[in-house]
Amino acid sequence: MNATVSDSALEQSCVNAVRFLAVDAVQQANSGHPGLPLDAAPMAYALWTRLLKHDPDHPHWFDRDRFVLSAGHGSALLYSLLHLTGYDVPMDQLRQFRQWGSITPGHPERGLTPGVEVTTGPLGQGFANGVGMAIAEAHLAARFNRDGHTLIDHYTYGLVSDGDLMEGVAAEAASLAGHLQLGKLIYLYDNNHVTLSAGTDIAFSDDCAARFASYGWHTLTVDDGNDLAALEQALRAARAENARPSLILVRTHLGFGSPKQDSFEAHGSPLGPEDVRLTKRQLGWPEEPAFLVPEPVRAHFAQLGQPGRQAHADWQQRLAAYRAQQPALAAALDELMQEGGCALPAGWEAGIPQFPADAKGMATRVASGKVMNGIAALVPALIGGSADLDPSTYTALKDMGDFEPDGIIAPDRQGSNGGAWSYAGRNLHFGVREHAMAAISNGIAAHGGAIPFCATFLIFSDYMRPSIRLAALMGLRVVFVFTHDSIALGEDGSTHQPVEQLASLRAIPKLIVIRPGDANETAYAWRVALQSRERPVALALTRQALPTIDRTRCAPAAGLLRGAYVLAEAASGKAQLILIASGSEVTLALAAQQALLLQNVQARVVSMPSWELFDEQPQEYRDSVLPPALPVRLAIEAGISQGWHRFVGERGGVLAVDSFGASAPAAILLEKYGFTVDNVCRRARALL
Repeated sequence: MNATVSDSALEQSCVNAVRFLAVDAVQQANSGHPGLPLDAAPMAYALWTRLLKHDPDHPHWFDRDRFVLSAGHGSALLYSLLHLTGYDVPMDQLRQFRQWGSITPGHPERGLTPGVEVTTGPLGQGFANGVGMAIAEAHLAARFNRDGHTLIDHYTYGLVSDGDLMEGVAAEAASLAGHLQLGKLIYLYDNNHVTLSAGTDIAFSDDCAARFASYGWHTLTVDDGNDLAALEQALRAARAENARPSLILVRTHLGFGSPKQDSFEAHGSPLGPEDVRLTKRQLGWPEEPAFLVPEPVRAHFAQLGQPGRQAHADWQQRLAAYRAQQPALAAALDELMQEGGCALPAGWEAGIPQFPADAKGMATRVASGKVMNGIAALVPALIGGSADLDPSTYTALKDMGDFEPDGIIAPDRQGSNGGAWSYAGRNLHFGVREHAMAAISNGIAAHGGAIPFCATFLIFSDYMRPSIRLAALMGLRVVFVFTHDSIALGEDGSTHQPVEQLASLRAIPKLIVIRPGDANETAYAWRVALQSRERPVALALTRQALPTIDRTRCAPAAGLLRGAYVLAEAASGKAQLILIASGSEVTLALAAQQALLLQNVQARVVSMPSWELFDEQPQEYRDSVLPPALPVRLAIEAGISQGWHRFVGERGGVLAVDSFGASAPAAILLEKYGFTVDNVCRRARALL
């Protein structure tokens, strides 16, 4: 940009307006992080006003560029940008920064503030979310763009910090992004050499440019973070590189212009009234009033919003032409672009198989794989993969191709799941990167246009927990598939046998956890997973085969939709106790019911695959399943007992695993830990 002196002065005023709206918001709240807005405002301004494609009037326009503030502690910077560029973030909300009921919380939250793409703050998460967004863009572009009709063509930008680059989840995601050659992913690295507690030299001496180059990234350096021309030049160079993601290392100074510049003291505390005045004086900004936006600055930002609005209007015209010439593709794309989440095509349930009664049965992980492949052709939004465990999790989508860049694999080799290697493929290979896998899946869901799933063993949900929690916090439609769900996985031993993981997942608000008891319950679990638009779902599936329950003798598997249901009533219709079970222990409860009958004990069997779904049912229904007048209850689950006591009450008991597992064949383990018909009967009689 060839700016005149007056233009340059105006742009400097715009940068300072961004800075000091953030500083004033932090000071008024007496809480927050002023250091990053002071040093990163120029790079954010350069991106938002010169390259970022967005329409403030339509924050959810599908072909907008995505911006992720991975350094979410700098939220005041983002809110200032949103306000100035015309989003519905009024000045009074900046004045209410970090206050009850405001749309300007301490860290950005998706769904609360217009223009915020993902919830960030836990460092590294936004970095990985952006990788997922870039994957979604590349996938949808490969599937829907045609010669003369480019509907999907946008970039994912992010602002990342030293803390982001230190986190393991970012390293995992960066490695995969480089492998996948995500050329439309561009991150600005706020390289200010300061962390919360000290300079980075006490703990972080990476050569980040070399490190990211080794991942397969394109790296650039801007020596002066205040040089708008250099920042724009670097961003345009990054856009010109289409075969590698880009990291722009921008040398900045934390708390720029303040008396606390380059000190960790500028990171996470207000500057204080006197230092705010001194900072404004140093940078040539009026000391009063607070929250100042000079009229020329506001007019300039208003003008800068017009190109984005025009780009949106042009896109609408292209979309209309696309609908006329590619009606089938356009109809499919319209389903995927719905703001409330991808629409499920009419009749998609026809792909869900039904499983006949079978005493031998199958593992629920196997049943899940059959369901996934049954619906994959009818639900084109479904995309995902595992952390290098497809043969064990049964999550490969057959004949749907593998998501890989063209040319990276020998041309005579097809994808491992059938079909070509290309960005149109629907099988993602995450490698052994569980945490990044979950965070990337969150990014895919946040982007829109796809329903992501990811899979690993239940024990490794621990590696994914921060991302699962954020999926629930954001209300994202992600399916977490966890197999090998109990000590019954056998010889791999206690390191691989989940015990506390089910309770841990159930503790996450808004997450639906489902542990189906046979193949048909698994099929209904997938119905819940795909129909849950605003909540993630975690499926806990077995390694070992389970009998497929005879539904002519027991209640239909559709009872899973209500979380718990009476699977088998007492023979006399007058139960003396209730056996409650989930997952692999459901068939154990059924067998124990028959054994108790021979001992003149009448038992009701309740299958409870999902606490969350059951808790949402009307009290009348819950009381019909677990009548208050029938307090003698035994819960059976091969995990810790924590949480079950609220269902069994004071007179009830829990058969559980309140210790770690061991290495032995599954049948031996189940016997040693008491998951036998004889022990269930003994425990039930003791309760009576």
